[in-house]
Amino acid sequence: FGWFLERAGFGSARKLTDQFYLKDMADFRVMFTAIVTAMLGLFYLGWLGWVDLSLVYVSPTFLWPQVAGGLLLGVGFVVGGYCPGTSLVALATGKLDALAFVAGIFAGILVIGEAWPAISGFAESSALGRLTLPEVLHLPAGLVVLLVVLMAVSGFWGASALERRFAARAPGEGS
Repeated sequence: FGWFLERAGFGSARKLTDQFYLKDMADFRVMFTAIVTAMLGLFYLGWLGWVDLSLVYVSPTFLWPQVAGGLLLGVGFVVGGYCPGTSLVALATGKLDALAFVAGIFAGILVIGEAWPAISGFAESSALGRLTLPEVLHLPAGLVVLLVVLMAVSGFWGASALERRFAARAPGEGS
């Protein structure tokens, strides 16, 4: 998998940060395609009776800790130019910025581990249990699958429009 990520250019912090400048939405397309493919596969395997979806593990929701963690991960992604997986791909190819990023991940893990007694109350707060989109939206699973696919198609169209608008600009050009 890492080889494919590197061949696609995802071991480059520049390629990944271009997403935040709306110049190259390849990462968005790849991740959304993976999500939709897994969703469709599970939905149809469940519909055929080959997979019991009630046995598929869904992490419990802790709303505010997960929002805070998502924001922290997002800021790290923007600042460092990598997500945890792509940082390891870049590290394997010898990129020194990836080494700094991976060292930061391990430093963060150490800090969280040491701070756990002080933050465990927050980390375990706002527990909502196991939530899925059909349950939250009170809609049939098939309709939610269709809506997510339509959202993906719209997202791909929008990503292409953004790339056409922003990728053509030379560095330093205004709006």
